[in-house]
Amino acid sequence: MAFSYYLFHSNSPNSDVPSCHAADDRKPEDSTWRDSYIQLPGVSFNVEGKCDLFSGKWVCNPSGSPYTNLSCNFIETPQNCMRNGRPDTEYLYWRWKPYGCELPPFDPSKFFNAMKDKSWAFIGDSIFRNHIQSILCLLSKVETPVEIYHDETFKSRTWYFSEHNFTVAVIWSPFLVKSEISEDDKGKSASEVQLHVDVPEEKWTLQYNKYDYIIFSGGQWFLKTMVVWDNSIIVGCHNCKNRSLKELGIYYPYRKVLQSVYKFMLSSDHKPLVFFRTWTPDHFEYGEWFNGGICNRTRPYREGQYKGKPIDPVMRNIEIKEFKKAVATKSRGGARLKLLDTFHLSLLRPDGHPGPYRTFHPFDKDKNARVQNDCLHWCLPGPIDTWNELIMKILIDEGDVSYS
Repeated sequence: MAFSYYLFHSNSPNSDVPSCHAADDRKPEDSTWRDSYIQLPGVSFNVEGKCDLFSGKWVCNPSGSPYTNLSCNFIETPQNCMRNGRPDTEYLYWRWKPYGCELPPFDPSKFFNAMKDKSWAFIGDSIFRNHIQSILCLLSKVETPVEIYHDETFKSRTWYFSEHNFTVAVIWSPFLVKSEISEDDKGKSASEVQLHVDVPEEKWTLQYNKYDYIIFSGGQWFLKTMVVWDNSIIVGCHNCKNRSLKELGIYYPYRKVLQSVYKFMLSSDHKPLVFFRTWTPDHFEYGEWFNGGICNRTRPYREGQYKGKPIDPVMRNIEIKEFKKAVATKSRGGARLKLLDTFHLSLLRPDGHPGPYRTFHPFDKDKNARVQNDCLHWCLPGPIDTWNELIMKILIDEGDVSYS
């Protein structure tokens, strides 16, 4: 069977580039701006005098993405939106503009220069599998890596760039702690998750000493039905309708898990540089992923146009509180901690998800077909590429790496 591959933009400017406009022209000092967007706690942990990279807006970027679905072989089908037939392209022509500075494009040559003989691990759920595809696409412009490991499910994988002796891995650990999960590839569970909030998962703790840089996150899997264990004792559950257990909700176990992870990292003799990436909001409308929710917007939100779902600020506030507590105690030793606060810039990009185009040409046989949408993960190329630009900007600004 022959498949059609789509090249979504040319490397040279042309009339096919969509017209786009800045998401918002108001300044953050305007009272209307302050009152219109989701109120978040102060979280700028950058060096004094540096701009807040996480406060800004999406602006038009006529040059588009640095790679395409033709130039990168690491884009998996669910994120390969253009190959899958997504008809619009404007979502490719935006860049994140912090209010106080510029965010440089990701430079793979400079990255390799700074990361020679180093190793990275991305620890968490499928958002990191999405993220690592992005960084592989960007880095493969300079050198194509070799995959040197994958587990049976291909959820944990490792790649090696021999010319730069650089290793990057994604480690599947959706809860970050020990858990017993019984669900199929479609997300259907046979029973509740058994979650041990005080036991960081060995899948990553046994490898922790191997890596110079670590980025971790969690959250989305805590929405699932689960029985919560602490100190080998069941302390309650979330959404356990057929059990006579205390309803804990999701906030308590998430907070306890973050505390356990930070405790492990801060008490370890190994001292990598660790990023924590904040909560990733979804953009399902008219339902959720399992009951017909969709995402078909084609432009970023303006500031204040969308404030997120009720769960979003609560989960993020938990993350910020636990991060601040960990930063306050890090002087005792252990990991060096950085915040990768992708929440707000992601909140403004409902247009960046695969939606129905998570599968190949979903409407070819029936233009009115009911198709499951993906409004959580990101198209590649897409907004998630910005996360890598933020990582390098933070490392440079805070003196953790240099481009010699």
